[in-house]
Amino acid sequence: MSEKRTRWLLVGVLLAQLILLSAQVRAGDRDYSLLEASVLRLIAPVASAVDGTAAALSGLRERFETRRRLRAENDRLREDLEQLRRQLVEAFGQEQKLELLSKAAGYAQATGAVPRVADVVLLDYGSWQQTLVLYVGGRGARRQQPVVSAAGLVGRVVVPAGHYAKVQMITDRSASVGAMIERTRRQGVVRGGEQGLLEMDFVPLQEEVRVGDRVLTAGIDGVYPRGVPIGTVVSVTPGSELFHQITLVPEVDLGHLDQVFLLDSEPVPADLLVEDDASR
Repeated sequence: MSEKRTRWLLVGVLLAQLILLSAQVRAGDRDYSLLEASVLRLIAPVASAVDGTAAALSGLRERFETRRRLRAENDRLREDLEQLRRQLVEAFGQEQKLELLSKAAGYAQATGAVPRVADVVLLDYGSWQQTLVLYVGGRGARRQQPVVSAAGLVGRVVVPAGHYAKVQMITDRSASVGAMIERTRRQGVVRGGEQGLLEMDFVPLQEEVRVGDRVLTAGIDGVYPRGVPIGTVVSVTPGSELFHQITLVPEVDLGHLDQVFLLDSEPVPADLLVEDDASR
């Protein structure tokens, strides 16, 4: 055996003896040996590090789980909020319809007419013959049936066609309505005028008419019920030796109609109607 190997063997034997002696020698008056104490000093930091790592991993797992729960709860709250928004929009639409219907019913009740909603599907207010096409549903419509909006008078049905109906608006040059000035109760006839305005005829010069006077349906033409707003006087000039020339702006903005109301009521019997310009 070489000298180098003999030296390493001797060192190993000495270390083994030291370990055996440490295992036998007590640390003072305590119950554990120096070897146990030394091993504990070596192992304790490692064990502490392992325990800390386990605690950190457990905390990290809890944080991930909490984050997952919060994300799921956030998604659920977003869905609930979106559903509430949809319900709010639907409720607002229904509220608007109810408000419009109540306004239309306000001036229809006096004549016993019942307003029924109809959707505007075609609006032609650019040509001289100003008309609407309505979707009226399965109940259909009848000829000469009045059509109103929440603001006032729109026109009358001229062509019923199943689920649809064609309406002549009051701004049409060939349309005419029996009317009266609300303040004085003076009656006349309102016709379609130029540029979407209305003209009121047959009001005598001796009758006082003011700019701002409100004009309503008179209920004397066998078509329209009494008291539906038509328009407001915007100008009054002497038109002839007998009558004023009166211009009105319509109460209804006909270019913004999307829904209107058919007034359901028992029509005047045809054999009682007088065929004149106001009733045709």
